[in-house]
Amino acid sequence: DVVAGDDGAERLAEAAKAGFVTADLRTVSWSDFAALVLAPGVPLTHPVPHWSVLKAREAGIEVIGDIELFYRERRRHAPDAPFVAITGTNGKSTTTALIAHLMQTAGYDTQLGGNIGTAILSLEPPRMGRVHVIEMSSYQIDLTPSLDPTVGILLNVSEDHIDRHGTIENYAAVKERLVAGVKPEGTAIIGVDDGFSRAIADRLDQAGKRVVRVSVKNPLADGLYVEHETILRSASGARSEVARLGGIGSLRGQHNAQNAACAAAATLAIGVKQDVLQQGLRSFPGLAHRMEQVGRRGHVLFVNDSKGTNADATAHALSSFADIFWIAGGKPKAGGITSLEGFFPRIRKAYLIGEAAAEFAGTLGNKVP
Repeated sequence: DVVAGDDGAERLAEAAKAGFVTADLRTVSWSDFAALVLAPGVPLTHPVPHWSVLKAREAGIEVIGDIELFYRERRRHAPDAPFVAITGTNGKSTTTALIAHLMQTAGYDTQLGGNIGTAILSLEPPRMGRVHVIEMSSYQIDLTPSLDPTVGILLNVSEDHIDRHGTIENYAAVKERLVAGVKPEGTAIIGVDDGFSRAIADRLDQAGKRVVRVSVKNPLADGLYVEHETILRSASGARSEVARLGGIGSLRGQHNAQNAACAAAATLAIGVKQDVLQQGLRSFPGLAHRMEQVGRRGHVLFVNDSKGTNADATAHALSSFADIFWIAGGKPKAGGITSLEGFFPRIRKAYLIGEAAAEFAGTLGNKVP
């Protein structure tokens, strides 16, 4: 039995009109409830727990999310059905969509959703032979205590969502739970090009997890790495070619090389053959708003990267091109664009919009017209 609640009276009225049982959760008896299923956008811990979380704790009931509900059904009906979970500060959506595309190319019954596109409970339910490829934000991981994916991917960790986690250490610890929870026979895939992720990979290794390290910055003695637009696998002193990325416009840039290498590691772990992997990489259309090639006019390529909402994500796009007319602005994040100064010589002209325009203009100064 489900009772729906919301802080907004209008939303409650909409739900009631649609036929849902609703209530003002401030006035009901919480002792009648088994669980509070929280939307991931509602604060669980920082800056302060939402009032409903406090009421749940007072009543001694658990606070979970929609992915946890899915997991409980999976455990009852199809515990061995492949489940691929992806997290990271940047690149989650592209990697998730790419893995789903690769699995579909290989002929698997594939469901894509979570933090991208379709909410997990609106997907087809778990069953043997069906693969769920699920993007997870830190908020969703926080609300999924029994998370144990077949393949867990941590792409990277950099400063983000500190308002919701308090410190970057807390944020990294939540991200770590996704790969730490991988099934004993499963695979944890970790991008090791930042300090937090390297430390996480080392801890999981020591705990006996099967860890596949991925790098786009340095060759690895054991793992997957990218060199000259080629994904290579290294093990026991020998290396072999996995796939080639050259000429694939939807996977342009070092950050997309990391996304592709992690996706390759995931699909290989599930059993996709290398020739099918290469075919899938070449046919991947990319995601809307993420370095999306939207058209050409003469020699000018128009690229929509409007999902690049922090400096770290934007750095990936700026590093992928040499002669840039840059439209930037919107809502500023902590630190603004000061960390992007190394890319300013690539920008021929900037067009600044929105709330951040004045701050960004100050940072660009007379370095970029």
